[in-house]
Amino acid sequence: MLSRRTLLKFLGASLVSLTAGAAYAFGYGPLQRPRIARYRLAPEEWPKGTNLRIAALADIHACEPWMSVERIHSIVDQTNALKPDLVVLLGDYVAGMKRWRLGEISSSEWAKPLGRLTAPLGVHAVLGNHDWWDDREAQRQGGGVTIARRALEGVGIPVYENGVVRLEKDGKGFWLAGLADQLAILKRGAPAGRRVVGLDDLGATISLLKSDEPAILLAHEPDIFPSVPDRFCLTLCGHTHGGQVNILGWRPAAASIGSKIYPHGHFQRGKVHLVVSGGLGCSIAPVRVGVAPEIVLIELGEA
Repeated sequence: MLSRRTLLKFLGASLVSLTAGAAYAFGYGPLQRPRIARYRLAPEEWPKGTNLRIAALADIHACEPWMSVERIHSIVDQTNALKPDLVVLLGDYVAGMKRWRLGEISSSEWAKPLGRLTAPLGVHAVLGNHDWWDDREAQRQGGGVTIARRALEGVGIPVYENGVVRLEKDGKGFWLAGLADQLAILKRGAPAGRRVVGLDDLGATISLLKSDEPAILLAHEPDIFPSVPDRFCLTLCGHTHGGQVNILGWRPAAASIGSKIYPHGHFQRGKVHLVVSGGLGCSIAPVRVGVAPEIVLIELGEA
């Protein structure tokens, strides 16, 4: 049998462990320097001999003190140092937390450091659900141009909502497509199953691809992936934060249905590849355990 002294020692050690774990989860976890999550992919449809280096940033969630302007500047410096050919931003630039934050950061403040991102093939963006949900006027109208979109375009970053652009690398053309958000509009009081309405139109986006050159799809939520055809050799998403808590594969929370199926990392369905970023900031609560903030770096093409 355990003695009283042994039991007290055990309880004391457990309390210290719990306190240390909580301090890490709420303190260091959300604020640690982003890791570089590297992927080397060679999709069948990607042209032989063409290598493309893509840096992807997702879920910044700017707010004090968890994602300050200074921290965004640091993330931008870290990204530029990777010397990518192309930078993509995968949505959710606004806070995403009602509690737990000590100060707001305006759209012009968080957009300014993102305007310093640089790559030969440019910086390209899509919006996320929080960029819509936190915009009262856009919610009232059920659409329109969001504050986040105006902020990004104000620093020279194009935003794609069911739009495309043709780019070239080493003389070979490819398409970059951006999907409008799949969870954009909240319909309060609507029947269950109709309370969140997406503005995404994958069919209309595909119709804009005017040649059979390879295409890459940007979409905030990975929920769309089961519907993505072979026309896209690669889909890049954020939104999930990797669950923010991942303990030996156990993720207690999921941001959407697709987040449960594609929580984090690389997935493949037929010829189509998917990479889901673990994100940079936090939503709902400033907690990260087992899912470090990350900058995704994809080397597309043969090694």
